[in-house]
Amino acid sequence: MTRARVVIDRDFTLGEVPRRIFGSFVEHMGRCVYTGIFEPGHPEADEDGLRTDVLELTREMGVSVVRYPGGNFVSGYNWEDGVGPADQRPARLDGAWHTVESNAFGLHEFMTWARKAGVEPMEAINLGTRGVDAARELVEYANHPGGSALSDRRIANGAKDPFGIKLWCLGNEMDGPWQIGHKTAEEYGRLAQEAAKAMKFVDPTIEVVACGSSNLQMPTFGHWEHTVLGHAYDDVDYVSLHAYYEEHDGDHASFLASGVGMDTFIESVIATADAVGAARKSRKKINLSFDEWNVWYTRPGSEDAPGDVADAGWRHAPRLIEDAYSVTDAVVVGTFLNSLLRHGDRVKIANQAQLVNVIAPIRSEENGPAWRQTSFWPFARMSALAKGEIVAPRVISDRVDTAQYGDADLVDVAGSYDAESGRLALFLANRDLDGSAEVEVDLRGLTASSVTFAEVLTVPEGGDRNSANTEQDQDRVRMVALDGVAVDGGTVRLTLPALSWAAVELAVATA
Repeated sequence: MTRARVVIDRDFTLGEVPRRIFGSFVEHMGRCVYTGIFEPGHPEADEDGLRTDVLELTREMGVSVVRYPGGNFVSGYNWEDGVGPADQRPARLDGAWHTVESNAFGLHEFMTWARKAGVEPMEAINLGTRGVDAARELVEYANHPGGSALSDRRIANGAKDPFGIKLWCLGNEMDGPWQIGHKTAEEYGRLAQEAAKAMKFVDPTIEVVACGSSNLQMPTFGHWEHTVLGHAYDDVDYVSLHAYYEEHDGDHASFLASGVGMDTFIESVIATADAVGAARKSRKKINLSFDEWNVWYTRPGSEDAPGDVADAGWRHAPRLIEDAYSVTDAVVVGTFLNSLLRHGDRVKIANQAQLVNVIAPIRSEENGPAWRQTSFWPFARMSALAKGEIVAPRVISDRVDTAQYGDADLVDVAGSYDAESGRLALFLANRDLDGSAEVEVDLRGLTASSVTFAEVLTVPEGGDRNSANTEQDQDRVRMVALDGVAVDGGTVRLTLPALSWAAVELAVATA
């Protein structure tokens, strides 16, 4: 049996829980938009063609901000194609995913969807095939009240009030050779600087995200961030991170410890950004936008792999990387959320990629149902319970040796404390496939009086670690009651099942 001791001290907090870390991502890729969030004619479509079943699940999940319209897609996208009368919009070839883009869904439709979903929009601009002019023009179209050519065009297209988009991504993965319009760090750094300046001339209230590295393994990692921020430090507000993880060759120990890799990635980018700031003698801190993260099984040869979709010819909204997530995947996703919360003093934005169908927590079928994948649950529970201040847990846990990350704690913990409601929320994962974990939580400066919420996601009865939710069995894996959480003043004891992620909320008072 695994054992762990966790120390939570009321005086050791990292600042407010940033609500924007509970973000998602909608890209014109596969079936995320078409038959995902947008399907006119579906039995549950509303008057705008938006799927109300998907909207309801998005709200239940607690999504705070959604990045749009890409992703690799945005680096070849003309935003003008997606505005104006839908029947007059041009169909285009999307080279990023080798599909035909109808442009039936564009900026206005997305803003309508965002309003109904209750999410903040995060708009990405094309710095691949376009540049400063298109960037500032899109800000004018979206955010200027009226009286200019582009803002009046928005009004003529049916949106009298400005969209007021505050978050903007300066391109996407521009460090990647696969990206349309790929650039060197020097080229991109100067372009990002000038685009940010021009966009803020139009609307000085916006916040902009510079592209960081597409993953920790990029050969330019570190140098890219240092060079880009060397140019754009004074003009941008965030630098981005992207990371996807999967289980390789049955190495489940490394896969379950992937959150350690996320920790390292975050801390390395913080160090690089702060080094640039120190060299400039700047008091400004560049925060992080982890605006793509998830489990993604890159399986060449599968019918929905990007390369195989391309081989099938130009199609509109084909199935693309529609991974079915298991219990194991959901526990790993839970540890990613733990990592993001623990680093919430600097990671201010995070977007799980993507929202629907494409490596997503929500699945839907054309003219059919929508349902929750296993990975839906940790996100929904943390988004609902993480409030107030981020606590800084000290964890002393039994450890496991992994091939990719060295020694890793078998028990992973994050948490928050809300003084206003008197609630302490703990999020705990047991990475041990075979044994349960006895966890003792030592509270300092707080006393717990009762358990107000305790649920766990783990292997369902009669299932195994590969159990998943499907169209035919949509509730196979879900959060269930975590029994036996014992509270005794400053001490809390609980047992985590093997391979599990749990959310526990306690009523507490200051000691």
